[in-house]
Amino acid sequence: MIKTRGIKPKLVGFLANEDPASIKYAECTSKTCEETGVIFELRKCNREELKDQIIEANEDDSVHGIMVYYPVFGDLQDQYLQNVVSVTKDVEGLCQICNSYQNIPYLDEEQIKNYIIPCTPLAIIKVMEYIRVYNSVLLYGNRLHGCVITIINRSEIVGRPLAVLLANEGGKVYSVDINNIQEIHHGTELKLKTYEVRITNLKLEEILPISDVVITGVPTPSYKVPTALLREGVIAINFSAFKNFEDNIKEKASIYVPTIGKITITMLERNLLKLYDRQLSLKNEE
Repeated sequence: MIKTRGIKPKLVGFLANEDPASIKYAECTSKTCEETGVIFELRKCNREELKDQIIEANEDDSVHGIMVYYPVFGDLQDQYLQNVVSVTKDVEGLCQICNSYQNIPYLDEEQIKNYIIPCTPLAIIKVMEYIRVYNSVLLYGNRLHGCVITIINRSEIVGRPLAVLLANEGGKVYSVDINNIQEIHHGTELKLKTYEVRITNLKLEEILPISDVVITGVPTPSYKVPTALLREGVIAINFSAFKNFEDNIKEKASIYVPTIGKITITMLERNLLKLYDRQLSLKNEE
């Protein structure tokens, strides 16, 4: 699309940390953008200057997309920074307005076209569609009906929006973090269109054996999902910078996806093109 239309969308990434995973992500983004014709500019700054630099990029008409490599402060301040990014340039779909998709029961094909969905959750969804976890025979909102999914990560950037998106498609989702395990689903009937969230007393050792899909994103090299606890034929997807599954995972898994980095960057560019066209449309209206 970029080559055919002869366009030069510009993406600005802000790096205000020394996190190895963020640095690697920035390097991969830069390489991919160069290959596809996206102008990518990495701006390094300290975290105290980040807010002002984001605002400056918001006001720069030559910038079509903005992303921030998190964590920056690692607390609620990061959520605040997510909402400093203009909704018209939030290529990661992390601001509150972009995150409004979480308030609707499910995403049909037309809504998917209109919403800016966070890149990593969208990449995982694309993987699950490709390997046919989704049942395309059913209508949107029910395509994961009967599927049990465990997500070991509840970050605001990936785990939480991913859990909601999968529950919105009819899956029973167990959202796991260090504090508790939440069960997210929209009931046992295909007609129920609102999802429910409740804290469960179940332990990870109990939900892994019944999970059709296990998705991990624990940012530490020491964490490993015990292969012995997984069901035969499980689909295992890892989006952490570290391998969260044991080396013998292929003995149990029917499909093992060790990394989704390249797909995430593809979704990043996909979102950038949407924002580019929206900004172009606004200029034409003026």
